[in-house]
Amino acid sequence: MKEVKAFIRPGKVDKIVPALKEAGFKNISLTPGEGTGNQMDSPDAAPSLSFYITDSHIVKLELVCKDELAEKAIRIISEFGSTNRPGDGIIYVSNVERVCRVKDCERI
Repeated sequence: MKEVKAFIRPGKVDKIVPALKEAGFKNISLTPGEGTGNQMDSPDAAPSLSFYITDSHIVKLELVCKDELAEKAIRIISEFGSTNRPGDGIIYVSNVERVCRVKDCERI
């Protein structure tokens, strides 16, 4: 299994999540945050009032899927998340060793 983790623009969540759900990705986690990167020239970049090193608001999107579906998730996130400007975000894909339920440790 793969974990797909993407740091995306908050304004793109309402396009990316429905597209992922329509493609069959049902379990998606979203976490708001702030980040810093190479996008300092981006019109959306601004100093943070909370953290001195961050310059933009982001949303961390996470999902776990079968290996063969990871590329599909990446394409959807890229297609619906891109503005073709610096600061659109980044996508990471990692191997998942094990998935189990919290209540009984049963493997999923």
